[in-house]
Amino acid sequence: MSVWNPENIRDVAESMGVSSLNNDIASALARDVEFRITQVLDEALKFMRHGKRTTLTTQDISQALRVLNVEPLYGYESTRPLRFGEASLGPGQPLFYVEDEEVDFEKLINAPLPKVPREISVTAHWLAVEGVQPSIPQNPTTADARQQELLPKGPGANTNLAALAGHDTVSVKPLVKHVLSKELTLYFDRIIGAILHDTSEENRLAALASLRTDPGIHQLVPYFTQFVAEKVTHNLKDLFVLTQMMHLISALLDNPSLYLEPYVQSIIPSALTCLIGKRLGSGTEANPLAHFDLRELVASLINAIARKYGAEYKNLRPRLARTLLKNLLDPNKSFGSHYGALIGLNGLAGAEGFRTLVLPNLKYYDVLLKEGLADETRKLEAEMVLGAILRGMHLLEKESKGMANREHSNGSAELKEAVQERIGEVVGAHVFELGHPKMIAAVMNASVY
Repeated sequence: MSVWNPENIRDVAESMGVSSLNNDIASALARDVEFRITQVLDEALKFMRHGKRTTLTTQDISQALRVLNVEPLYGYESTRPLRFGEASLGPGQPLFYVEDEEVDFEKLINAPLPKVPREISVTAHWLAVEGVQPSIPQNPTTADARQQELLPKGPGANTNLAALAGHDTVSVKPLVKHVLSKELTLYFDRIIGAILHDTSEENRLAALASLRTDPGIHQLVPYFTQFVAEKVTHNLKDLFVLTQMMHLISALLDNPSLYLEPYVQSIIPSALTCLIGKRLGSGTEANPLAHFDLRELVASLINAIARKYGAEYKNLRPRLARTLLKNLLDPNKSFGSHYGALIGLNGLAGAEGFRTLVLPNLKYYDVLLKEGLADETRKLEAEMVLGAILRGMHLLEKESKGMANREHSNGSAELKEAVQERIGEVVGAHVFELGHPKMIAAVMNASVY
């Protein structure tokens, strides 16, 4: 059964000279016509919806026909919807027609004539000759150029410059601002106040717990990330503020209801600053190694970001690894920066990364490590870096698949000298003293360039 009447098909066929048309053919053509009309209407409705309209126009039909590679209809282009009337030719045979608009003849005669459009003309002129602009009517003069410079440019243009140019009634389009509800604004202020200014540890933990579980704070994510970036930039000497900001980012990452992928590029710089910053803290803290705890926290945070968003950002891990390795090999950086780079690489690249990135450079780093251990003011920090290197060695030992052979199992002086030749005197001596044959074998079997 077809909704389209086969009699209409016979009428069209007779108008084209086909007098006798089989009933089966007429029914098949009616179904095909119905399918084609439905297809055109579906495409036209798409144009209507994209145009944010609820009324279908003839222009939508024309656009749909163009999309379907059908010659569009002509003569029905109108900005207003057509008014269709219905006339009955008999029982069950309605006829629809386009109603003509009634126009008052006197008003049409007395209406003023439209302006005659200018004739189209094309002329050629020199815009510039060897870099010099000729003074002709087609080119703007120096005064016109000066006036254009004073005109406001962009949405944030200065209206005072426009007034100097004689344009007193300049309308400047204001910037579109994201308006938060009073509830979200109050929530943001309370969370920030509890994290930074509340002396109660219980209130700080409650605020972070709310960030980890609340599903309705997605509108606040850009505000939190911007706030963290500002606080990290202006409070590098305040370890408490830096630590709380990293806890805030960690809480947002743990929230399963938030979509943080667009903000990863904003979070990474703040985290890297707290991981490999040259000087973190004022240096007057009771614990001179307090900034190492902050770097440990940030290393785990960056590792979590790389695991969670590494699939979406294919170059995230390589870029982070290159940045950390560059800071590790920079002799002008502090031992705190080197420590952050080491633990960051251990978390990001694992044993394979330590084998290929860190191990080949340990021999050259040995000179800097020796100087640090000999200096009383930097000895503690140098020992922390040495501990981070040994943690990487343990990681290399765990992931090593090869078994220690007899050559690498003895405790001879030749073996100790060979290990020190590979990874430097300081690290080599500590590795040899640990007495782990598998670790020594991993060091000796690794390719050191």
